[in-house]
Amino acid sequence: MSKKILQIGAGKSTSYLMKYLGEHAQKEDFTITIIDRDLRLARKVLGEHPRVQMQTADIFDEQVRRELIGSHDLIISMLPARLHMTVARDALHYGKHLITASYISDEMRKLDPEVRAKGLVFMNEIGLDPGIDHMSAMQSIDRIKAQGGEMLLFESFTGGLVAPESDNNLWHYKFTWNPRNVVLAGQGGVSKFLHAGQYKYIPYHRLFRRTEFLEIDGYGRFEAYPNRDSLKYQKVYGLENVRTLYRGTIRRVGFSRAWNVFVQLGMTDDSYVMENSENLTPRDFVNAFLPYSPHDSVELKLRHYLKIDQDDELWFKLEELDLFNGEKKIGLKNATPAQLLQKILEEKWALEPDDKDMIVMMHKFGYHLGGENHQINASLVVIGEDQTYTAMAKTVGLPLGIGALKILKGEIRTPGVQLPVLSEVYEPVLKELETYGIRFLEKKVPFQCYNPDFTMG
Repeated sequence: MSKKILQIGAGKSTSYLMKYLGEHAQKEDFTITIIDRDLRLARKVLGEHPRVQMQTADIFDEQVRRELIGSHDLIISMLPARLHMTVARDALHYGKHLITASYISDEMRKLDPEVRAKGLVFMNEIGLDPGIDHMSAMQSIDRIKAQGGEMLLFESFTGGLVAPESDNNLWHYKFTWNPRNVVLAGQGGVSKFLHAGQYKYIPYHRLFRRTEFLEIDGYGRFEAYPNRDSLKYQKVYGLENVRTLYRGTIRRVGFSRAWNVFVQLGMTDDSYVMENSENLTPRDFVNAFLPYSPHDSVELKLRHYLKIDQDDELWFKLEELDLFNGEKKIGLKNATPAQLLQKILEEKWALEPDDKDMIVMMHKFGYHLGGENHQINASLVVIGEDQTYTAMAKTVGLPLGIGALKILKGEIRTPGVQLPVLSEVYEPVLKELETYGIRFLEKKVPFQCYNPDFTMG
């Protein structure tokens, strides 16, 4: 009897996931049900597929949701992370496997004993970052340890960027993922990491002035700022004795310094609503965060306040966003500063119809073996095809699809709430990803006991 997969959510990151499942449904003998309020992308990708059923459904309708989950063998949740638990509790109740690309929440982790008792696989963090980063890191770390090596340094960086051929603004950036997540990046806690044996803590207001520089062959120089908590992966990766442990987000050089302007002004704050926000122009919005002056212009006040020279490229970046337009209203009612900033940026950083995105990932592995210190840098670059088949959708969706089939077929069977750090998971998934052009290039480099390119501003 055919197995059944239920995919909840069919947003823009799911194109490759749906394509992969559709291409394997006949051979592997399974059917797919896709539910969402908007099925246009699903119809565009799959058309009329004999093994695919699509329907609009409200996942908040408990009866409908439970009937759907109860009648399928494996659930793929592509919902926003905050909604996974609604699906997870039903999947546990009906004894169904579950797979997501989201970070494991504390609530999800608490289900582990019950999930294990029922012999279910609840696989999380199996997209890009988190996902491919975990699997590729663990594959190399396990290999080094198997050779007798002792891990000393591990750094990991990922970025969703615009491809070089579509890079036509001074920020060298366009939205390839959820714009809200970009605007709120780094908030809600202190960034923590380990550097040369020292614990380091960076508060949000200093985050974008503490960057590390990276060089990727063929693609030039990048910068990275720290992710929120690198230390939580120390035990997960088996790196208890490592001297440096750092995870960061990649941008083109100069982005972080310019983004820091918004942070210092308070434009990324999402904790309060600005009065009369629907009538604010970009110029009004900027001026709201600057001191009052009866004579100085908004431009002059901003340059003076943040000590920006008028011939500084950072200034040209701000002008390019049309931040000083006093005619056109932003047009958001009861909006927070972060929401207003997001609206301004979305108009300037949207991908054009022919634009391509780019995923960049880099790992640094430092280890001691044979009486010497060694380092390997591994880099991954993926270029999207178009706005439907983006590099982001490819690197998020394919690991999900591959993992789902391995679970469905019983090839991944270790039960529990987990992330893909076991060889049972990462070996077959990474092997199949290579057939889709998702592969790392490794390069031996001199070992870095510290990184002289790390700016501690």
